[in-house]
Amino acid sequence: MRSRALLLVLVALLAGCTGRAGTGNVATGPQQNSIGGIAGGVFPADDREPAPSLAGSTLTGEHLDVSTLRGQVVVLNFWASWCAPCIAEAPNLNAVYAKTRSAGVAFVGIDFKDDRTYAQSFERSKKVAYPSLFDPDGQLLLKFRGLAPQSPPTTLILDRQGRVAARFLQAVTETELLAPVQVLAAERA
Repeated sequence: MRSRALLLVLVALLAGCTGRAGTGNVATGPQQNSIGGIAGGVFPADDREPAPSLAGSTLTGEHLDVSTLRGQVVVLNFWASWCAPCIAEAPNLNAVYAKTRSAGVAFVGIDFKDDRTYAQSFERSKKVAYPSLFDPDGQLLLKFRGLAPQSPPTTLILDRQGRVAARFLQAVTETELLAPVQVLAAERA
């Protein structure tokens, strides 16, 4: 009986993931369109809203305040170690980070509703080179209600002014993510 209950919990957690890797679902405004709808999937500058404040402890115990990254393009990825699409997209995020960090692009993960030990193991096994805020109770995620579903994965891209400039509502491929990051990196503050 106990193993059946555990199995049901695991199925419910996995069902909470918002999509499959590589399906290309990027929202380009109030409604969701394909990435080609607007310059690389990027919201027009006049339609961008400021991102909520985001600060806390990273998985390694350091303090991180995303507002200190203002002036850079910031890719925020909401993930969890138990989420299969998050596992699938990790190499794509790493690849885009490696290709764009020298262009003034920062990446920050937000690991939520997770166990620190499992999350740290995930980062080690996937060789994640950028920091992740640890959000075990989902309080940081709640700040993004309406911008990010309450289950992973979701990726938001902030422009150099800290405004939400692009949004992916499921796992991303390297190609899907690279295009809008490059468009935003080419914009000047």
